[in-house]
Amino acid sequence: MTPRMLAALVLLTPSTAVVANTLYKCTDEGGQVLYTNQKGGGKNCVVLSRDLPISTFAPPPRAKPNTPSPTDFPKVSSDQQKARDGDRRAILDQELATEQRNADEARKVLAEQEGRIEPTERNVGGTINQPKVQERLKSHRDKLQLHERNIEALKKEIGNLK
Repeated sequence: MTPRMLAALVLLTPSTAVVANTLYKCTDEGGQVLYTNQKGGGKNCVVLSRDLPISTFAPPPRAKPNTPSPTDFPKVSSDQQKARDGDRRAILDQELATEQRNADEARKVLAEQEGRIEPTERNVGGTINQPKVQERLKSHRDKLQLHERNIEALKKEIGNLK
């Protein structure tokens, strides 16, 4: 059995007792390496790992006590909070509508740009230089993606409202 196989066997063997285990790497006079959890009479032993005992009787974590609000903390009535929530929803709906209009406009501009080839985007032979076209279109695509991400974020935010 090779030292690696022995080490793997030692590491993979489950421990049935819940005690502290120490893994040693010992080398004998012949240069043979032995991995063991018992130091015994081996010489030239080095501690590779030391496991601490595991306690299964740990007390449960303490619950944090409820901290009351300070007496001078401003209070909001239920009706006032509902009004604020309604205002928030209206603002988010308005922002969503604006972002959807901006995305529609960005789609329109992108479509127009995709259908157009600039004179500087043609090679000497008249063929289209695709990298130049893609470079010009990149900012239009990025703008559209930004509006689409904003729309998704606003929809998620509206979905989280009560």
